[in-house]
Order: sequence, then C-alpha cells, then structure tokens
Amino acid sequence: MSLMATKPLSRILAESEGEHSLKRTLGPLQLIALGIGAIIGAGLFSLTGVAASLHAGPAVVLSFVLAAFGCAFAGICYSEFSTMLPIAGSAYTYSYATMGEFVAWIIGWDLVLEYAVGAATVAVSWSGYVASFLHDFGINLPPALIASPWQPIMLADGTQGYGIINIPAVIVIILISLLLMIGIQESARVNSTIVVLKVSVVILFIVAGWSYIKPENYVPFIPPNTGTFGDFGWSGIARAAGVVFFAFIGFDAVSTAAQETKNPQKSMPIGIIGSLVVCTILYVLFAHVLTGIVSYKDLNTAAPVAVAIDQTPYLWLKSVIKFAIIAGYTSVILVMLLGQSRVFYSMSRDGLLPKLFSDIHPKFRTPWRSNILFMIFVSAFSAFAPIQLVGEMTSIGTLFAFVLVCGGIIVMRKTHPELPRPFKTPLVPFVPIVGIIVNLALMAGLGLSNWLRLFIWMAIGMVVYFTYSRHRSRLLTQ
Repeated sequence: MSLMATKPLSRILAESEGEHSLKRTLGPLQLIALGIGAIIGAGLFSLTGVAASLHAGPAVVLSFVLAAFGCAFAGICYSEFSTMLPIAGSAYTYSYATMGEFVAWIIGWDLVLEYAVGAATVAVSWSGYVASFLHDFGINLPPALIASPWQPIMLADGTQGYGIINIPAVIVIILISLLLMIGIQESARVNSTIVVLKVSVVILFIVAGWSYIKPENYVPFIPPNTGTFGDFGWSGIARAAGVVFFAFIGFDAVSTAAQETKNPQKSMPIGIIGSLVVCTILYVLFAHVLTGIVSYKDLNTAAPVAVAIDQTPYLWLKSVIKFAIIAGYTSVILVMLLGQSRVFYSMSRDGLLPKLFSDIHPKFRTPWRSNILFMIFVSAFSAFAPIQLVGEMTSIGTLFAFVLVCGGIIVMRKTHPELPRPFKTPLVPFVPIVGIIVNLALMAGLGLSNWLRLFIWMAIGMVVYFTYSRHRSRLLTQ
C-alpha cells in the first residue's frame, strides 16, 4: 500500500452518514459560544503567568497577539475543510482525505499531545486552584501532595523543597474518565451556560483588577534578554507566544460540529474566526491586568489569578472567581478526554489502532476501554509532570497539526480542484504558506528540548505505524 493512499471522500461521507443522523440545530452564535467554551481554559488562567514570569514579562500581551496571528491562518484553512467536509470529523479526517494515510497517522498520533497531554495540563492547574479555594476556607492541603516531584514548594519550616505527587489532579482525571465511561451528553444550552460562566470570570477579573494596576509593574515592558534565546527580549516574546498558544487550543473543536450546524457553509467560518477574535481581545486585556497587579517575577505558579486576587480587597471575589475557574476547568478536561477518545476511536475503526480503542460498552455505548487506558496515562502524567513541560508539549503538538492542516489546503487544491468549496481560503497558496511559516516559527520559539520531545514521540509513532498499523489498515481490505 502506498503511504500516500488517501481515503476517498465519498467513503468518508458515507461512513459519517451511516454512523449517526445528527440534528442540525447550531447557528453562528452558538458556534462562537462553542469555540469560546473550548478555548478559554488553563492556557489563559495558568500559562499566562508562566509565560510572563519566565519569558516575556509584561510584553506577554504581544505574545498573545502573535499566537492569535498564527491561529487565524490555521482557522481560515480549517474553515474551508469544515465546509467542504461538513461532517463530525477532525484534522485526522481531513488529512486522510488529502495527504494520505501516513500523514493522517502522524496527525492522529500528534493529537495525543493536544488532547491527552492537554488534559494533564488543565488537571495540574485545576489542582492549584482547588488548593487555593480550600485555603480560603481554612483547609490546607499538604504542599507535597499537590505538586510534582520537579515543582518547588515551600515547606512548613520555611525552607524550599519539592513535591511528591499531585493527588487532586489524579482524582479529577479518574472521576471525569469514569463519567465518560458511563456516558455524558452535553447540549448547546449547557455549553452556553459554561461559556457565560467563563467569560464572566474573565470580564469580572479585568474590571475589578483594573483599579489595582501598578504602573511600575510595566517597567520595563520588554525586559532585556539575558543572553539566552527565549529568556526575555524579543526572543522571549516569541517563546512566550509558543507557550500561550495553548490558550487558543480548542477553536478547531468548532469544526467537529459541522454536521450539527444549520448552514455550515456560512456559519462555520463565522464560528471559527469569531471565537478567535473574541478570545484574543479578552486575552490581551486579561494579561495586561494580571501583569499590572502583580510583578511578572511572581507569576510562575499554577494559579496566577489567585495570586493577583490576593492583592485586592475583594475577599468575596476570590472565592467566586476561583470556584468559577474550577468549574470551567472541569468542563475543559471533559472535552479534551472526550476528544481524545473520539480521535482514537476513528483511528481504531480504520484499523490503525487495536480494536480495543473502538470497543463499545454493551450498556453505556461508550469506548470504555479506551477511556480506561487514557485515564491511567493522563493521570500519571498530571501526577508527576511539571505544568510548564506539559503545556509546551501540548502547544508544539497542536502547532504541528496546524501546519499539516494549512498544507492540506494546498494539496487539496491540486488533487481535488473540482470539489465544491462553500468557503474558500483566500489567496491560496499565500495564506496557507504564511500559516505554515508562522506556526513553524512559533514551534521554533518553544526551544530545542520541546522539538526533541516531539521527535521522540513521533519516532515512537513511526514504530507503531510500520510494525502494526500499516499491515492492518482497512484501506487495504475494503
């Protein structure tokens, strides 16, 4: 079988029609709400502080703009795919139809870094906010049991030590995985409620914190580079853009709702680009207030918003905002674990992964065995990995997926010029090429260590593909 063998579009559409008869109920505003619900999460509430403290300082606001710039090009390319293939798919499905099974495997394997590792990132931050929330009510969790072995903590005697295991992060992953095994149905109304909650938290923080901004915290706005690439200066802004890129992960989830949209040809681009615009504006204002209230040097923590709120007199606001953030995080973890099982379910159905990933529970009708495996993997990762590591791994994995999606538009224009395109990416190949360059540049900003982790992960994927998946692909047998 050729590595470039593609999955026929007719077969993709037929399989989609055969799986479910989805009701088309979503409009453009609901899609924007879906995008915002998927985007606003750990990246904003946790990694903003890490990126400012270690890389960009107050100039992290410029990092958000740069990251959004890269997302915009990928979002435009996603819009063309989602209207051309208005099915409940993902970047995996798009690449299978355009660049062949081998590239589809790469992007499917890569999506583990977006969903599974991303869920671990959110769980670590969830743990930080839960500990801070309980502290407000006089309940103090042992510091060593809410931090990874690589995370520095302050011991009871005032000396610095390191954590042992992040138990709250493990607990939330286990509980949500169990819920996914039983089966959870989320409606657009429930999602809209979560979006209102999250956006209210962001706006409330911006409005309440604006009066407590200290102008001296913005000096210098761009801290001088230390002599190392990525440690402040303009290279630090680029590095931070790669880190906070995690904050934009999720807009591609809008494309998976194409089959449930009333008029996907018009609504999908509005939903994808609209959610990016709204979130970018909120992110820039949020980062500006955060670095104005607290010096960027003090924001290297899993719960930077809690640190900032402690600088205000609104004691009631601290608990309210922290609780809302915890609730929002819980839904993000749910969506990420659900998305991961969905991608691996599709790959298993295509024969690229063992059947257990698509085994359905006879009663609950969920891929329960897949949920169990990811529960073990993700909970272990969240228990022992530092938040900066898992966040940057997620970012580089998603950036790589965006590069492939942008490339897929160019390939599709050459191989299937006759297909109807209700929404066409403008200025092809210019826009996709710029998208590829910008996203590769953001990947470069993440540093050599993250590239090495990506290569190692991809190398493991290559071994799995050539020793197992290639010989069991259903594309050969049907």
